[in-house]
Amino acid sequence: MKSTENRHYRINEIFYSLQGEGYFTGTAAVFLRMSGCNRTCSFCDTDHSSYRLLTAEEIVSEVSAFATRHIVITGGEPLLQLDTQLTGLLKEAGFFIAVETNGTLPVPDGVDWVTCSPKAPPLAINRIDELKIVYQQQDVEEIAASLPEAGHYYLQPCSGQNTPQTVAYILAHPRWRLSLQTHKLINIP
Repeated sequence: MKSTENRHYRINEIFYSLQGEGYFTGTAAVFLRMSGCNRTCSFCDTDHSSYRLLTAEEIVSEVSAFATRHIVITGGEPLLQLDTQLTGLLKEAGFFIAVETNGTLPVPDGVDWVTCSPKAPPLAINRIDELKIVYQQQDVEEIAASLPEAGHYYLQPCSGQNTPQTVAYILAHPRWRLSLQTHKLINIP
């Protein structure tokens, strides 16, 4: 794993758990939470002032210590930092790379799965495998129409506060599926 740069990434945390929401719910995964975002959401669960600086090599070394080769790169907004240097080294180490993004930036090469959870325009994402909208009674069909076509469509109650409204919307618009934050329901990281 030879580096072409001495770039450092702002990493909020690295942890091992189960994917708690969306298509890969229940899958063992290493989570690489990057610090920093270009949006401000009232329900965000990341402390962006807390981070450590790591090189791509240091990141790959840390995430390789876990049993899985499924990594979820999240944030904040991970695409502010994720680049082909890091994805290339992760691929060399055998990782399936999933990214959770707000859709404001294009996805770099090397990413296997893109979960887009859009918050506000402008949106510039170039591909989506899974569209996951935190439902707050907004026009989700209009949001979906403004994005590249996704293979899977999920609505998620906002912090579990509007589950009946989310379910009612899905029953009226069956292309959407319910995504719950199961990691919070069963109290795992």
